Amino acid sequence: MKREQWGSRTGFILAAVGSAVGLGNIWRFPYMAYENGGGAFFIPYLFAMLTAGIPFMILEFTLGHRYRSGAPRTLATLNARFEWLGWFQVMISAIIAFYYVVVIAWAISYTGFAVTQSWGEDSNGFFFGEFLGLTGDQSPSRLGGLQWHLLLPLALAWAASYFATYRGVKGGIEKINKVLMPLLFLMVLLLIARIVFLPGALDGINWMFAPDFSKIRDLKVWSAAYGQIFFTLSVGFAIMLSYASYLPEKSDINNNAFMTVLMNCGFSMLAGIMIFGALGYMAAAQDKALTEVVSSGVGLAFVTLPTAINLLPVPGIMGPLFFLALVFAGVSSHISIAEAVTTGLMDKTGWSRPKTATLFCAAGFLASLLFITQGGLLLLDLVDYFINNIALLGACLLELLLVGWLCRLEDYRQYANRLSEFSVGGWWRLCIKFVSVGMLVVILFNNIAGAFRENYGGYSDREVLFLGWGMIALMLVVAVLINAGSKTEKTP
Repeated sequence: MKREQWGSRTGFILAAVGSAVGLGNIWRFPYMAYENGGGAFFIPYLFAMLTAGIPFMILEFTLGHRYRSGAPRTLATLNARFEWLGWFQVMISAIIAFYYVVVIAWAISYTGFAVTQSWGEDSNGFFFGEFLGLTGDQSPSRLGGLQWHLLLPLALAWAASYFATYRGVKGGIEKINKVLMPLLFLMVLLLIARIVFLPGALDGINWMFAPDFSKIRDLKVWSAAYGQIFFTLSVGFAIMLSYASYLPEKSDINNNAFMTVLMNCGFSMLAGIMIFGALGYMAAAQDKALTEVVSSGVGLAFVTLPTAINLLPVPGIMGPLFFLALVFAGVSSHISIAEAVTTGLMDKTGWSRPKTATLFCAAGFLASLLFITQGGLLLLDLVDYFINNIALLGACLLELLLVGWLCRLEDYRQYANRLSEFSVGGWWRLCIKFVSVGMLVVILFNNIAGAFRENYGGYSDREVLFLGWGMIALMLVVAVLINAGSKTEKTP
């Protein structure tokens, strides 16, 4: 059966950008820049983009285009013993899909709340208590009851991904991203255009961009820059391999990779201006220092910014616009995550796309119910930490070691150059084999050492052991068993 193809180059780039541009650009990047030297952070960040982000993106576009397969089959083609790594990456995508969709469900709910600012004056108490039902009796292993009001927004978020994966790359994913991505950029620009004229907004933006060049000598800042690049670009966990496998034969790989990475990083900058402009205004309106109102993660999106929205002019318009932007960023990323799993399963089983999409999305919806319980936020927090800081970075490192050190890397450089308007030189091989691998080793070692030194989030030893390390160990065992099963199938 002939493999599907993207309808246009624009459609592919918007889909790839839609995957890379996610919630992390909005609530993780601005705070990371602020915490790691402000304007000075952009020096290691841009260096990381050039030496890790763009080279890794070129590599994954090349592998996907050349082998026309998702991660498991592509890595098995490179080396039959490494199919397990492809399945490990697919499982990373599946688990992220299970909990990431819950944050989209929160954003859908808050889009409605923002019309009348239903969270009231105490946005912290509303989010954790009234909205999530967190009472203090829950933990990642004691989840409590289901929060039924989240069932409909969760179903809507899954329905968007189901529609896209069911319809395929051209009829579903491409069409949705051609609408979502331009709208997302437009909404963020509209919000910036209003926010920058508010009192204190420019002070907030200056706080984010004011350079502290002493931080450049700090290895932690460089690790943070590389970590953010790997975190945000959707490389190393099956997505870009899957997307690139649907490219037409004549596709400009190098140019596509550059545009995808630059648009993603550009959106991160815009998000930073929007977020810190709002925080600057909030600090001025409450007569507080910006250091007293700044935060990161879900607390920024669902606690700090609702408080800022209460203070904004015409909050009934700006509030829904902000949360709708969160929804669009989340949905475009979730679609790509679901597609990575769907592609891997279709390649392995030979099932039709409708059957594969239906089975995965139905199973994913059921798994997601764990995260809309009273203690769902705590489970999400623990699982997300181990998936992003250990499993994902480990998968990136192993993929780079496999391709960079066990395969003939020069063949892939020549393959990409042959198809592209401009060529990449020896710096690309250097970045893949040494720079990216070296930085990943440092970051991963620090993360693993930190996880062993103290339990993340103060969770119990049992919860960290079983729900953190145990989850990763189970994923590895399942991936190896699938790999072993594949070898058995091929043995005559």
